[in-house]
Amino acid sequence: MNNSDINYVTGDEAISAFKAKTLSPVELIDAVIEKSEKVENEINAFTYTFFDQAREAAKIAEKKYANNEETGELEGLPIGVKDESGIIGQPLSKGSLIYKDYIAEDTSPVNQRVIDAGAIVHARTATPEFSCAGFTWSRLWGVTRNPWNTEFTSGGSSGGSSASLAAGTSTICTGSDIGGSIRIPASTCGLVGYKPPYGRNPEEAIFNLDFYCHTGPLARSVKDAIRLQNVMCGPSPRDIATLRPKLTLPYKYNSIKNWKIAYSPNLGCFEVDAEVEKNTLESLEIFKSLGATVEEVDLNWGPEVLDAGLAYLGHIFGAAMQDELEQHGEKLTTYAKAFAEESLNSTPRDFLGSLDVAYKMYETLGPILESYNVLICPTTAIPAVPAEFDPTKDNLEINGKEVNKMLGWCMTTPFNTMSRCPVLTVPSGRASNGVPTGIQIVGKTYCDEDVFQAGLAFETALGGWYGTDSTRPKL
Repeated sequence: MNNSDINYVTGDEAISAFKAKTLSPVELIDAVIEKSEKVENEINAFTYTFFDQAREAAKIAEKKYANNEETGELEGLPIGVKDESGIIGQPLSKGSLIYKDYIAEDTSPVNQRVIDAGAIVHARTATPEFSCAGFTWSRLWGVTRNPWNTEFTSGGSSGGSSASLAAGTSTICTGSDIGGSIRIPASTCGLVGYKPPYGRNPEEAIFNLDFYCHTGPLARSVKDAIRLQNVMCGPSPRDIATLRPKLTLPYKYNSIKNWKIAYSPNLGCFEVDAEVEKNTLESLEIFKSLGATVEEVDLNWGPEVLDAGLAYLGHIFGAAMQDELEQHGEKLTTYAKAFAEESLNSTPRDFLGSLDVAYKMYETLGPILESYNVLICPTTAIPAVPAEFDPTKDNLEINGKEVNKMLGWCMTTPFNTMSRCPVLTVPSGRASNGVPTGIQIVGKTYCDEDVFQAGLAFETALGGWYGTDSTRPKL
C-alpha cells in the first residue's frame, strides 16, 4: 500500500489491516502527518496540531494490535476534532481572537468517548468564529480552502474537518450541526456527514437544550460514519436531553428493493443550480437501479421555512454571543459581529413564530415520511461559495436571483428545524468547477437505520468515492 492509499484508507479498512498486521497505526499516523505538512499551507484545515503526542499514541496502539490485546472501536485512527469543544489541557479557540489563549478546563462528552475508543487526536480542525457560518475563515486562523478547488470554501462550520478528510490528512473527523454545519461541508468536499436526531448524541451546555444543535460524524465512507456515530451515541449523565437506550447501528443492511423514495428538487423554497439538480437526478437513477421507486412530492413549504430557521438561530445562537459583542466587539469577524448585532432585534414573538412554522412544516413532512421510506433532496443549492465569501459585503445569487447571503444556498437548515429527523448526506457528483455536490437522505423521526440503509446501498452501487487517485483531489 503506497502512501497515497494509506492517506485515503477508510477507518473500517484501517482497523481490519491493523488486526491483520498489514498496516500499523504508526504507519498511518506518519502518512497523515507527512501529507499534512505538505498541504496545510494550501488548505489550512487545522488550528492546533499534536503530532508528537499522536506518534506516541500510535506506538501504544501498535503494541496493542501486535499483542492481540483488546482494542477500542477507533483504536489507532487519526481523528480531527473540531476546534469548538474542549479536551482538557488543550487549547480551544472556537475560531475567535477572543479565545486565542484559552486552554480547555474540561473534555466534552463526545470528545471523551472518542478518546476512550482509542482514536488519536492529531489535530483540531478549523471553524468560522463561534461556528456561525456555512464557510470557514476567521481573523485568528485565516481562510480554510476546498481541496477540490481552493478558490472555493470547504463549507462550514465544520470546514476544517471536511477539508482535512478530502485532503487525506485525517481518517475520521468530528463535526457539529446547528444549521447544516456537518452536511454543508460534507457536500462541498464530497464526504459523508450525519446529523443525528436531537438527543441521540450528547452536547455541551447550553446548546444541549437547543433542539437545532447536533454533534455528529464526518467521514469518507458510510461505514466510517456508522463507526464514529456508534461511539458518539448514547445517554450521558451530563446531558439531560440524551436519549435512552443507546442506539447501535449495524454495518450491514438488507436491499432497498421495493422502497418508495420521495424526492423534492428544491424543498419548495430554494433556488437550485442546474449542476446540483443534474447530479441529484443522476443519483436518483442509482436508487431506481437498486429497485426503489422515486416520486416527486410537494412539501408545500415556502420562504417562511428559511426565515423561521434564521429567526430561531438569531434568537438563541445570536443571543449567546451578546457578551462577546459587548465586551470584545472589536475582535469579532464581520459576520459574527453582524449576526450578534442582528439578534438584538429578536423578540420572544419572533421565537414563538419560528416554532409555529416548525409545526406547520411537519404537518406536510410527517405524512410524506409515513408514506415513503426516505425523502431525498440536494444538500446545498450551489456547489459552494468562494473561500473568502463575506455575507456582510458580498452578494449571493442563484439562477440570477438574489438569495439570503448567510444560508440561502444551504438546504440543510429546514432539517435542523425538523430536528428529530435523521439526515445523512452523501456525495452526488462534482460540478464543472471540480467542487463536489451532495444529496440529503431524510428519515422518519428517530429512524436512523433507514438513512444508513439507503446511504450504504447507494455507496455500494457506486463503489465508494476515494478509492483511487483519479477520485481524489489533486493536491
